Amino acid sequence: MLRSILVALDDAPSAVAARDLAISYARRTGAKLTVAVVLDRPHTRSDHEAVPLGAGAFKEHRDAMLTAQAEAEAQKALADCAAAAHGLDYTVLRLEDAPAPALAKAGAAHDLIVLGRDCTLGREQADGGVAPVIEDLLRDGARPLVVVPAGWQAPGTGPVICAYDGSAPAREAFHLFALLDLAGDAPVRVAALGGSEADARKLAEEGVTCLRGLKAEAVPLTGNDVAEAVLGEVRRSGARALVMGAFGGSSFIRMLVGSTTDVLLRDCPVPIFVAR
Repeated sequence: MLRSILVALDDAPSAVAARDLAISYARRTGAKLTVAVVLDRPHTRSDHEAVPLGAGAFKEHRDAMLTAQAEAEAQKALADCAAAAHGLDYTVLRLEDAPAPALAKAGAAHDLIVLGRDCTLGREQADGGVAPVIEDLLRDGARPLVVVPAGWQAPGTGPVICAYDGSAPAREAFHLFALLDLAGDAPVRVAALGGSEADARKLAEEGVTCLRGLKAEAVPLTGNDVAEAVLGEVRRSGARALVMGAFGGSSFIRMLVGSTTDVLLRDCPVPIFVAR
C-alpha cells in the first residue's frame, strides 16, 4: 500500500509531468504527498571554489545572483504546483543540500520518489537525457523511483509492462511494485526475452510469481537486444508504465554507457518504476 510520495519540482517539462503523475497517485491512493524544491546551496554558493586574488567581490555577486535565481525558480515551481493540485493537501519541503544527498535523505521517509527524466535540480545538467540524480539515487539504493519523460500524459487504457530478466533487482522491483499497489486497475504483463520462445515464456512466468499475487499475463519476447524488445512491447501494447529492476547489477553500478538500464531510462516513452 502506497502511503507517502516525494516528488521533486523544477521547471523542466519532465519534472512538470512527474509532478502531475505524483498528484494523480496521491488522489487515487490517498497517499500523503510531499513536494520538494532543491536549492542546492553547495553549488549556488560555490563554497569550495578557488577564487583568484581580487575576484572575491565578483564571486560574492555571482553567488548572490545564483541564490536569487534558485529561490525564484523554486517559488515559481511551488506556485505552479499549487495550481495543478487543485486543493489537494500536500507538504512543501525546501532542500538545501545538493540534489542526490538531499533527495536520498528526504526519500527515506517516503515510499516512493517521483522525478522527471531530465530534471535540472539545482545546477545539474541532464547529459544524455537522464538527470545525474537518477543514477546517483539508484546506485546508492534509495527508495524506488518513478522516472517520468517529458510530455507524458496518462492514457485512458493500456497495460503496465513488467520487464523481467531473472535478476535480484528485477525481483525486488516487482515485489515493491506489487506491495505499493501502483498498478491500480491496469492490466499487468510480464515480458521476458529468452533464447527461445519457450525459454522466454518460462522466464516471464517466473516473473509473474514475483508479483506476489498480483494478477498478470506472461509475455515472451523475441529478439537479440533486451532494451529493443522491451521498448517494442511498450509501444505495441500502448503501455501506461514500465516496471524494471536496474538491469545488469554491477554493470549498472559502473554506469556503462549503452547498458540496458541506461537505454530504457533514456528512451522509454512512459514512466518507469525502477528499483535495485
